Amino acid sequence: MQVIKYPLKKSWNDILSRPLINVDELEDTVNQVFAKVRKQGDKALFDYTMQFDRVKIDQTEVSEAAINASESLLDQELKDALAIAAENIRLFHSAQFQETKRIETSKGVSCWRKSTAIEKVGLYVPGGSAPLFSTVLMLGIPAKLAGCEEVILCTPPGKEGQIHPAILYACKLVGIDRVFQVGGIQAIGGMAYGTESIPKVHKIFGPGNQYVTAAKQRANRIGVAIDMPAGPSEVMVLADESAEAEFVAADLLSQAEHGADSQVVLVTWCEELIASVGEELEKQLQLLARKEIAAKALENSKIILVKSKEEALELSNYYGPEHLILSVKDENSLVDGIKNAGSVFLGHYTPESAGDYASGTNHTLPTNGAAKAYSGVGLESFMKNIAFQKISENGLLNLGPVIETMAKAEQLDAHCNAVTLRLNKIKNKS
Repeated sequence: MQVIKYPLKKSWNDILSRPLINVDELEDTVNQVFAKVRKQGDKALFDYTMQFDRVKIDQTEVSEAAINASESLLDQELKDALAIAAENIRLFHSAQFQETKRIETSKGVSCWRKSTAIEKVGLYVPGGSAPLFSTVLMLGIPAKLAGCEEVILCTPPGKEGQIHPAILYACKLVGIDRVFQVGGIQAIGGMAYGTESIPKVHKIFGPGNQYVTAAKQRANRIGVAIDMPAGPSEVMVLADESAEAEFVAADLLSQAEHGADSQVVLVTWCEELIASVGEELEKQLQLLARKEIAAKALENSKIILVKSKEEALELSNYYGPEHLILSVKDENSLVDGIKNAGSVFLGHYTPESAGDYASGTNHTLPTNGAAKAYSGVGLESFMKNIAFQKISENGLLNLGPVIETMAKAEQLDAHCNAVTLRLNKIKNKS
């Protein structure tokens, strides 16, 4: 990791830049795949699965028998862990239901909003380099809680042409309606357009690599909603002299191992911490099964020494990290100042891994600075609000002249007339 000491504010944009993405190349590939999926349907999915995943499939949908068989392929300890995580996620997201309040904005004028589930949603679960079965829980549980009528899931097949049993078991545990062994750009295209086997959905959820992110943004441009631009993973750790170097290093590596295009950043105002964290990174890196991937990610990563915790917080808000860890003795002195972050982890004993798996919060979060404008996935992500209003005759008598005045000022005569006709009717009755 590159060490940067006391950077000037004018240099923040450069030192906090994410790994470069060749957007033009990505978009060209996405456009080609989408065009073929739209035209050829399932045949395109078969062809691209062979081309990109090196796996031959002759059907996209996973059978119910295969999903049911997954339970016997997992040990009880993992199944118990999944059950606990699922319950915590369910509890946290259940608390997010919003009460419908009917408001009388003026005499005789009532307004309210009704929350209703998005009917058809598609979930994307990465499964190439690592089977992210936890994402099934993070997306499937709030989708089912919200009451979505159709919940489908796409995930790439493994090298042997099989989906990892933990992903299938999580689908069964959550109650996913249908599962498809298709990944990458072609999966997003399939859910966006619909094919012979995969139904078209109204909104697509889920993390993924740069290609998946670009595909989701392309889907959005053709009228399919997406959760957010969720691309390569990232974490920022703010640490003071009380931080445990081994904990900090472990947290940095936990994100670095996601992918070579991940980015991890340590910001500290304690210079002594830099060397000790560096030593721990080297030591722990050698023990990782995915050490080559993590090492590549560390090349895109930084350790930044600043003058104070206030400057560290300002830098963090400028960056807008997906994950923000406050490894400090007094996190309360920083919490109120956090403006931009996907998910925040407070104190020395709150690892980012907890949010990835089992604490209850959602791990599908905005990356690449999108936390400045987007929230992570929650129950409301699977719902939409419909506004209602009811105006009585007396209410229109009170409010009508206001509407007429404003409509005339905007030169929208029909808007004005829709009110005037009603007002005349009411006045003639009396």
